[in-house]
Amino acid sequence: MNISFEGRTALVTGAGHGFGRAIAGALATRGARVFACDVNADGLAETAGIVGEACEVSVVDVTNRDRVQAWVRGALEASGRVDILVNNAGGVLGQIGRPLEEVTPKDWHGIVAVNLSGAFWCSQAVAPAMKSARYGRIVNISSGAGLGVSLTGIQAYASAKAGQIGLTRQLAHELGPWGITVNNVAPGFVRSNPTTERQWESYGPDGQKALVERIALKRLGTPADIVHAVLFFASDYAGWITGQVLAVDGGKTR
Repeated sequence: MNISFEGRTALVTGAGHGFGRAIAGALATRGARVFACDVNADGLAETAGIVGEACEVSVVDVTNRDRVQAWVRGALEASGRVDILVNNAGGVLGQIGRPLEEVTPKDWHGIVAVNLSGAFWCSQAVAPAMKSARYGRIVNISSGAGLGVSLTGIQAYASAKAGQIGLTRQLAHELGPWGITVNNVAPGFVRSNPTTERQWESYGPDGQKALVERIALKRLGTPADIVHAVLFFASDYAGWITGQVLAVDGGKTR
């Protein structure tokens, strides 16, 4: 399967490291003009250096609707089109699992804002251009936590990722008449950034072994495993697939 994005413009959120950086690089390598954003300016600069001149970076907080709208307008003015949106921004914002009675409103709303509301604001911003073109690919990156329970025990994260899966299905039906597909990749555990590295270390040797044993393929995933699923959903090969959630987790026992 030869996937090419020549002539396409792609927007990738959360591209300062991990999955987002890998996705931006893979799209650019296959011919796309990539506009990448994150709140991490230093990470974005590294991404730009790695991916090259096909990738233009901007510091954007996806929880800020006005800033998202401005970012998308800038991409449209520069390229004249937006074909692909990958909603990858998210995470646990440095939080750890706590009993629900100890979770503050700020902590709850912060995680929901970046993992769920951010995907909504970005999808909302690209919808008019995609509708006008009668073409678009929106790929949301959720988590195994949205399909089952969170390994970290963070209630807001599991809830936001499950909500993002619901948003995927809803937008697929709303946007389908304009030839726009909306799909979701739900990664299993991948050591892809400082947060997941800390999480992995916290399990200790016995916990690490137990986690791997619950995976059918008996190995952790890599960013490339997630990237390949995103590339498929973003391509014309997935033109009659929408509203779907693909668990890329090595066959995890839930």
